Amino acid sequence: MNMIWIVFSVPEKWGVFRERLFHEIKFIGINSIPIVALMSTFMGGVIALQTASNMDSPLLPEYTIGYITRSSTILEFSPTIISLILAGKVGSNVASEIGTMKTTEQIDALEIMGVNSLTFLVLPKIMGSVFFFPILIIFSMGLSLVGGWLSLTLSGLASTETYIVGIRSFFEIGNVVYALVKTVVFAFLIVSIASFYGYYTKGGALDVGKSATRAVVSASIAILIANFILTQMILL
Repeated sequence: MNMIWIVFSVPEKWGVFRERLFHEIKFIGINSIPIVALMSTFMGGVIALQTASNMDSPLLPEYTIGYITRSSTILEFSPTIISLILAGKVGSNVASEIGTMKTTEQIDALEIMGVNSLTFLVLPKIMGSVFFFPILIIFSMGLSLVGGWLSLTLSGLASTETYIVGIRSFFEIGNVVYALVKTVVFAFLIVSIASFYGYYTKGGALDVGKSATRAVVSASIAILIANFILTQMILL
């Protein structure tokens, strides 16, 4: 807990903090766009195809495919599954970067020079992830719906008009807000947990790898627990 208070202390040089913030946005956020785009497009297609293949009842309208694809994407797939993927990518990178600096005594050098190493290293990562992860998730939602549309139209299981009607049916903006709130919490958990394991790494290169593994596992478990709690608090 003491580590969190130190991390969120006021940066000593705002110019340096701003430069590192933009670097972390690129490192954590922009570099994650390709994997998010690939996962979202194909998973959206899979959700739509599985929904269409299980539409056996004549009582269900055709637009149900679009409705279920949209609901699954917004409520669970984009905020939670993509965050779990990012926990593996971003969490391991953050833990490895800080762990390497710790084992090579670069962090000790920062402390000797009078630099608050936690604020200098960790705060820009947390702020960058909290700012950019919601953008990634909105991007994921859009691509998932596009992937669902492509899979249905190419397979001939549904028309574009029917799919769009389903997407627009019973839409609630509160579901998007719920997804983005979860995303911010997940982003904080991923980076803070990875930074913790990286910062307290002891040993050599092998221990850096172990810290990265522990960070990914712990962040993934934290996301699942937080997902359950937030769903209870917000939706129910």
